[in-house]
Amino acid sequence: MKQISTRFSIAVHTLSLIAYTPNECTGDYIAASVNTNPVVIRRIMGMLKKAGLVEVRPGVGGASLLKKPEEITLLDIYRAVNVIEENQLFRFHEDPNKRCPVGRNIESVLQAEMSDAQSAMEERLSQTTLDQLTAQFE
Repeated sequence: MKQISTRFSIAVHTLSLIAYTPNECTGDYIAASVNTNPVVIRRIMGMLKKAGLVEVRPGVGGASLLKKPEEITLLDIYRAVNVIEENQLFRFHEDPNKRCPVGRNIESVLQAEMSDAQSAMEERLSQTTLDQLTAQFE
């Protein structure tokens, strides 16, 4: 299984920073806080903008939230940055041996378990809002 993309943690960091210091959030400021290249931040900001979570002002204008921090959940952010394809958090290895009873059945047997695990994770992410997260910074 591949690790969940760092886009999620960078997106959470970015939105937390905008919520926490709304007047200072230029791309360079965010990139310095995340300690990454501004190009990475621009790419993630584009995804967050497309999802309706941020407004980005061109040039040195910075960014602002389009929703209140208490209205943005970690699940919203997770989905905004396209971390995974729909219902595909877990992937199966390609082409198991169909002549083997395990190889023939493992995907169908394991699929329900993996689907339940993904649902549980998404349910948990939906319970935490951006303001609950940033309240812990002080």
